[in-house]
Amino acid sequence: MSVLLDGIAQNNFIIVGRAGIDFFTDAGIEIENAERVTVDLGGSSANIGAGICKLGGKAALVTRVSDDSIGSYCINRLKHYGVDTTHVGTVGGEFRNSLAVYESVVENHRNVIYRNGAADFQMDDADVSGVDYSAYGALITAGTVFAAEPSRAATFKAFELAKAAGLPIIFDVDYRPYSWPSAEVASDVLSRAAAQSDMIVGNDEEFGFMAGDYTLGLDKARNLSENGVEIVVYKMGHEGAITFAGGEEIRTGIYAVDALKPTGAGDSFMAGLVTSLAAGLDLKTSILRGSACASVTVSRPGCAPAMADTPTLETFLAEHPGPTTP
Repeated sequence: MSVLLDGIAQNNFIIVGRAGIDFFTDAGIEIENAERVTVDLGGSSANIGAGICKLGGKAALVTRVSDDSIGSYCINRLKHYGVDTTHVGTVGGEFRNSLAVYESVVENHRNVIYRNGAADFQMDDADVSGVDYSAYGALITAGTVFAAEPSRAATFKAFELAKAAGLPIIFDVDYRPYSWPSAEVASDVLSRAAAQSDMIVGNDEEFGFMAGDYTLGLDKARNLSENGVEIVVYKMGHEGAITFAGGEEIRTGIYAVDALKPTGAGDSFMAGLVTSLAAGLDLKTSILRGSACASVTVSRPGCAPAMADTPTLETFLAEHPGPTTP
């Protein structure tokens, strides 16, 4: 078994990245017409952790939250979903947790992100150096963590420490332009992170961005696979995915559903993929289960609360007619 698959098989992940707070509307309600919203956990890394735990895995988060009631709320919700918060630190002053406000609608969907003075960007070397990486099987991170300092340098330090402990690196590109000082910086930093990773998951636009040309995204994904990245998943939305692994290209479809909103799909895909691999399932089956998790999430309000647990996933797979033909 490879170092990557051996690490994933432990089903115990250290995740570096943000926890935030989500406000989302009831089904079919636009923000300007909302008289109430639901509050729950958000943030890509926190969502991945929650998804892993709901599917029977273990996850611990390394991040910073604001030293106030909102930070306390995020910590409590992480605990609610089973995510280990031992390495979630706090930061005072004017730093605040990220806030996402989004609509439970698909057509003309709007998602407003408040990231000014984000607490998670204050994660530093001390935060990642305090982790016993040997206690985990693999490290997961999402690209947003690299968008600002000191979080960027701290995450590269976490890569170094994890590798020294024998852990593989799993990287969700998760490019969010609003978080970065420039596209040039983002392309350089995300490409550096990708080059150090053992498994990369991204969509066609994200790979195209790293390639410097959106038409070259597939070539970028294939090149990364040919140059040492063990598994590269190139997602194409409703067209499914192409996964590069072991010199092969695996094409998979999606599980069509009546989507309620687009948010949370990527985070739940990652959770479904790694927990399925941890269960010993083959790569194609694991990718399809990740796709099924994404479909469950987009069909329900919210992100963390919408993610499938194991019974929900198994029921969905049993009742759904099956994935589309890629």
